[in-house]
Amino acid sequence: MAQDQASQTGAPSGSATAPIGASPTEVRLAAVTEAARFHSTELDPAELRFPPDQPVAAALLVEWIRGGGLWARGVRLRWKNLLKVDSSAPVVLLLNDGGAALLTQVDPARNLVWLRDPLATADQPSVPVDELRLAQVWSGETLLIRGLRGATEELAPFNIGWLSRVVLMEKHTLRDVCIASVALSVLTILPPLIVMQVVNRVISHESYATLTMVSMLIGVAIIYECFLGYARRQMMLIVGARIDAKLNLHVFRRLLGLPLDFFERHQAGSITYNISQVYKIRDFMTGKLLTTFLDLITLMVLLPVLFYISSTLTWMVVAAAGLLSVVIVIFIGPLRKIYGKIVQAEMEKSSVLIETVHGMRTVKSLALEPQQKEMWDRRTAEVASLRQQFGNLGNWPQTLATPIDAFMSRGVLLIGAYIALASPGSIQVGSLIAFMMLSGRVAQPLVGLARLLEDIEEVRASVGQAASVLNQKPESANPGAGLRPRFEGAISFEDVQFAYPGSKTKALNGVTFSIPAGTMLGLVGRSGSGKSTITRLLQGINREYEGYIKIDNTDLREINLAHMRRSFGVVLQENFLFRGTVRENILAGRPGLTLTDAVRAARLAGAEEFIERMPQGYETWIEEGSPNLSGGQRQRLAIARALIHDPRLLILDEATSALDPESEALVNANLQRIAKGRTMVIVSHRLSSLTDCDQILVIDKGAIMDIGPHRELVERCSVYRALWLQQNRHLESQNQRPAGMPALAHGDD
Repeated sequence: MAQDQASQTGAPSGSATAPIGASPTEVRLAAVTEAARFHSTELDPAELRFPPDQPVAAALLVEWIRGGGLWARGVRLRWKNLLKVDSSAPVVLLLNDGGAALLTQVDPARNLVWLRDPLATADQPSVPVDELRLAQVWSGETLLIRGLRGATEELAPFNIGWLSRVVLMEKHTLRDVCIASVALSVLTILPPLIVMQVVNRVISHESYATLTMVSMLIGVAIIYECFLGYARRQMMLIVGARIDAKLNLHVFRRLLGLPLDFFERHQAGSITYNISQVYKIRDFMTGKLLTTFLDLITLMVLLPVLFYISSTLTWMVVAAAGLLSVVIVIFIGPLRKIYGKIVQAEMEKSSVLIETVHGMRTVKSLALEPQQKEMWDRRTAEVASLRQQFGNLGNWPQTLATPIDAFMSRGVLLIGAYIALASPGSIQVGSLIAFMMLSGRVAQPLVGLARLLEDIEEVRASVGQAASVLNQKPESANPGAGLRPRFEGAISFEDVQFAYPGSKTKALNGVTFSIPAGTMLGLVGRSGSGKSTITRLLQGINREYEGYIKIDNTDLREINLAHMRRSFGVVLQENFLFRGTVRENILAGRPGLTLTDAVRAARLAGAEEFIERMPQGYETWIEEGSPNLSGGQRQRLAIARALIHDPRLLILDEATSALDPESEALVNANLQRIAKGRTMVIVSHRLSSLTDCDQILVIDKGAIMDIGPHRELVERCSVYRALWLQQNRHLESQNQRPAGMPALAHGDD
C-alpha cells in the first residue's frame, strides 16, 4: 500500500522508485551511505549486523554511522520541524515500507520539501513533496548525520566528570524525581503534625468531629504517598537502567577498541577486575548517590518544621548528627589506605583464579594443583588479613556512634520532657511526640552524607582502576577513517624497521621485499627471527613502525583497519572457537551467510569429512575450550572460518605446527586449492610444508637473508640450507648408509 502511494505522490520509496531487484533494505543502506559520503566518510555495509527478514532499525543505523566516525542521531520529526531542518547536507527520511529517501531541500514559504531516491542517477532531479503526500509514506522517523565537532563523549576520558555528564543527560527525569521527593517529604511531615494536633487538641477537648477530619486527611495523605512513592521508584528505576546501559555499552566499545598488544602485556585477571569496578561505580551512582541526594531534600523540608516545634531540641539533634558525621570523616583516610591494599590484593587473587581456569589443561597435565592451591591460599589469606584490618578499624566509628545515636533517640526525649516540666507551656506533649517522630530523620541524611564521602573515595579509586584500562590509547582514533580499497593481494615492505615497546633490539631491521598478487609466500627462520612480527604488521596489530608497508601500492596506515582485517583471513597456531554450533563458528565473521556457504568453506579447508561424521553435523555444539574436537579438527575449522568471506590475502601463522602428521598432510594437500586466486603468507618451522611455495622469505635476527623458491635457496642461502639439513638429516643419513647396514650400527636413534 505504501509503495503504491509513493508512486502516486512522487515520494521516493524503497521499492517504488528503486531499480528492479533493489529491496527496501538496500535503498535504506544506500541512503545512509550517500549521506555519509557527503561528509567524506565511506561506510562499509559489512560492518552492519541486522536481521535479514526485517527492516534495518534506526538505532542500528545510528550505531553503524557512529562507528564510521560521524555524529548521528535518530529523531521523530513533525512536518513543521522538517521545514526547519538545515538541508545543506542530506537528511535521511526512513519510510514506512523499510526504504528511505534523502531530503535535499526545504522551502517553508511554499510548504514543500524536495526528496531524492538514493539509488537514482546523478542527472535525476529531486522530487517536490507536500505535507499530505509525505505523510502517506513517512511517519516522522529521521536520521540526522554530520561530522564530529571536537571530542565526543565516546572519545572523552573516562573519569568522574564523564560519569557526571552521563548522569546529567537524564536531567529531565531527575527533575521529576526531585519534585516527587519534595512532595513526599511534605507528606512525610504531615502525619507527625497531625498526631501533634490529635494529642494536643482532640484528646484534651474530646472532639470526635476533629478526629474524623484528621483521619480523612491521614487517609488521603497515605494514598498520595503511595502514588508518589511508586512514581518516584519507577523514575529512579528508569534513570538507573539508562545509566547502566550507557556505561555497559561505553565500556565494551572502549574495550573492543584497544590494541591487541595491550591485552598481551597485561594479565587477563587484572583487566577483568579493573573493568568490573565499573559495576561498583554504577551501583553507587544509581543507588547511594541518588538516595543521599533525596534524603537531603527531605532534610531541607524537615528542618524548618523542627525549628518551629522547638529550636532548642533541633539544635541538639543537629549538633549530635554533625558530631556523628565528624567521627565518620576522621576515619575515612585510614580506611581508604587499607581499602587500597584490599583492591590490589583482590586483583592479584583474581589473576590467580582466571589464569588457573584458562590454563586448567596444563594444570591437570602437569599435576600443578598443589602449587596453584598454595598460591590461591596465600592470596586468600592476604585478602582476609587486610579485610580483618579494615573491619577492626571500621568497628571504631560504629562504636563511637552508638552513644551519639542513643542520645538522639532517647536523650533528646528526656531533655524535652525536662523542658516541658521546667517551663510549663513551652512545649506540649503532642509537640514532643511529633518532634521525636521527625527528629530521627535528621541524622540519616547527615550521616549518609558523611558516609557518601567515604563511598566517593572508594568510587574514585574504582574510576581510576577502570580508567587504567578504558583510557588506554585506542587502536584507531577514528574507526571510520581510512581507505576501503578492493584488494588484489600484492604486498611490499620498504625498509621496515620495528621494535616492540620496551625492547632495545629491533624485531625487524630494514626489511624490504615485494610479491605480486596471488603469490604463495613462505616465511622461515629461527625462533625469534621476526617471522610472526611481519604477519602482525600486515594485520595492523602493531603500527608504530618505520618505513612503508603497502598492499596493492596503498600505504597500510591509510587503509581502514576494520575493512583490512575483514578482507584478510588469519589462522594461528592456537585458535579460539566460541561456544556454539560448528556452523556458527564457521560463519562467525559473516553471520548473514547461509549453511551452503559454511559447507563450501569447510570443503575447501578439508573439514567437511569429519563434520559430517559428527552427531549433529554442522549443528553439533562446541563447548568452551572445544573439548570434543581434536587439534586437527579445531585447526581445520579455523581455516574454514578464515575462508568464509573468500579473503584475497590469507595468513597462516604456524597453523600446522600443532597438528598430527595426518592432519598436517591433509591441510597441506589443500593448500594449493586454497591458494588459488589469493595471496598466501605461510609461517612455518617445518620447511617440508613450504616446498611448494612460489617464494620463500628467509629471515634471521630481523633481517632478510634471501628470497626465492625452495630449490634455489637450498643451493645459495646458507641459513636456509642449514635449517633444511637440520630438519632432514635423517634422510641424508639414510642415503649415505651402505645397503643392508642396520641403523643401530651407525648409532642412530
